[in-house]
Amino acid sequence: MSWGRTGVGDRAVAVGAMAILLVAALSGQHSPTDLAPLGYVLLIVGGLALAAYRWAPVTVLAVTGLCALGYQAIGFDVPAVAYLFAVYGAVRAGHRIAAVAGSVIMVATLPLAILAAHQDRPVGEAFGQGRDALQIAWLIAAGAAGEALRQAERRADEAERTREETARRRADEERLHIARELHDSLTHQISVIKVQSEAAVHVAHKRGEEVPESLLAIRDAGREAARELRTTLEALRDDGKSQRQGLADVPGLVERARATGLDATLTIDGHCQDLPTALDRTVFRIVQESLTNIARHAAAATASVRIDYRPDTLVIQVDDDGKATADTPPLPGVGLLGMRERVTALGGHLRAAPRSQGGFSVHAELPMDRA
Repeated sequence: MSWGRTGVGDRAVAVGAMAILLVAALSGQHSPTDLAPLGYVLLIVGGLALAAYRWAPVTVLAVTGLCALGYQAIGFDVPAVAYLFAVYGAVRAGHRIAAVAGSVIMVATLPLAILAAHQDRPVGEAFGQGRDALQIAWLIAAGAAGEALRQAERRADEAERTREETARRRADEERLHIARELHDSLTHQISVIKVQSEAAVHVAHKRGEEVPESLLAIRDAGREAARELRTTLEALRDDGKSQRQGLADVPGLVERARATGLDATLTIDGHCQDLPTALDRTVFRIVQESLTNIARHAAAATASVRIDYRPDTLVIQVDDDGKATADTPPLPGVGLLGMRERVTALGGHLRAAPRSQGGFSVHAELPMDRA
């Protein structure tokens, strides 16, 4: 529901109600010159107050009721049209008790307001005129209409919530199914490759034999495949409650890169601030994938990671001094594609290309307001 905003339709209703009140007053038994200025003010205020009936229904109910009592006390025999709209709005917003209490007070006090304007009028006639100005049937109809629409909107909201929960549950079940299939089909085979290759390297070292480069490559690939598979399974099984890696874990990535012999540095500029979850994870993944690519393909001696907090943007730049040149554009791998998809999903921009002075550079700009 859009309660809390004044739309064009609300303003049109308010102007229409004001026009009805003024026309009813001008077409009554009094000539326009006999109408007191206060009466005009009360008619106009009572009608225009309806423009706010969505975001302040109880206040509008009180204002329209007081205006109706006021112009009746002055002598304007005008139906309380604006008050009926206010009752509808209050009930629709869920303020049924306020609407009922206000209506009871209005029905009881309208005859008194009429008697104040026409002191020579019999009490019975005043009560009859009060019933004409605010009929019980119209009050009940306005309240019933508001309640019917409120119930319909509530059922629509519940149906939408149910659809979202069903879709979320099905997505979770599908993710768990995929995780189980990956675990059953790949984990065992990768574990066998990893264990056998490490055992072969260990035996070769123990015998003093030279370990073939291909065997070392198989061992390293098995370790990396096991790590990536574990990360993938954790992501698929994630229920949104477990702690995910983010910017706070980037220093650990850089330290692990240094442990492999890469002279890696980390620089963070600007005022550090809490990041949205999606942005926090994306920063970690960009740095992780960049350092992984450097270790695998760059043959670099140094690498620098720079994170710059700007007023509305977070900038991540990872440079290395590897073998990439401007004449050898990078092959579009899965890692770069994944980085680009993550950045694009957050409304950012990614540039991944060789540097003019040699080496490779990954530059990502992520808007913090859209994350």
